[in-house]
Amino acid sequence: MRSAGVVLNDLADRSFDRQVTRTLMRPLASGELSTTHALLVLGFFLALAGLLVRLLDPLTILLSPIAVLLAALYPFAKRVIHIPQAMLGIAFGWGTIMAWAASRGSLGAPAWCLFAATVCWAIGYDTIYALQDKEDDRRIGVKSSALLFGSSTWIAVGTSLCTMLLLLGLAGWLTQIGWAYYATLVPVGGWCLRQAGQIRGAVSAPTAFHMFQQHVWVGAVVLIGMIAGFIF
Repeated sequence: MRSAGVVLNDLADRSFDRQVTRTLMRPLASGELSTTHALLVLGFFLALAGLLVRLLDPLTILLSPIAVLLAALYPFAKRVIHIPQAMLGIAFGWGTIMAWAASRGSLGAPAWCLFAATVCWAIGYDTIYALQDKEDDRRIGVKSSALLFGSSTWIAVGTSLCTMLLLLGLAGWLTQIGWAYYATLVPVGGWCLRQAGQIRGAVSAPTAFHMFQQHVWVGAVVLIGMIAGFIF
């Protein structure tokens, strides 16, 4: 579904991508691949996802059409709302809800805390990502949280990431997870605040992209903390 979402995004944005320096050489924007190619790849990924979800329980199957709908809506969010990054988080976060349903057979408060944490995380890291394209987005009329928050972007990013950590902590408390989980959230919090401080001033596009990429380590550390928390 992640790959299907990428295809949908590039399909919807191909006209915008041709006007942005960073994305004008993407395969669909440059004409290297056709719309037919993209639709065939999209159909393959959706069919594969459909086959996989059929192996799960009825509740997760009922939740799956929402995942497809969210993945389809996200590419168009930047035309309508000023924080399309929130829509990205909702689309990604729905995987948390489905995973919880698949493993528990029901939905509980911790699942919704993790879902909300994912939304806040996406707002934080994707706002950093959007710093790369601020001028191009302003010129072509694309909406972005980086444009909306302007000089207060560092505050918005810091607030989003701190809220993410609070929600992760609440999810841990609700599931009575062990101390090791909370121990991993402390350095993650310090690192997130450091990133917010970095973007208080001007940052270059390569720096913004590098900061965005570093969030893979946030996910890795939180995952390790969750595993450790159920051991210790």
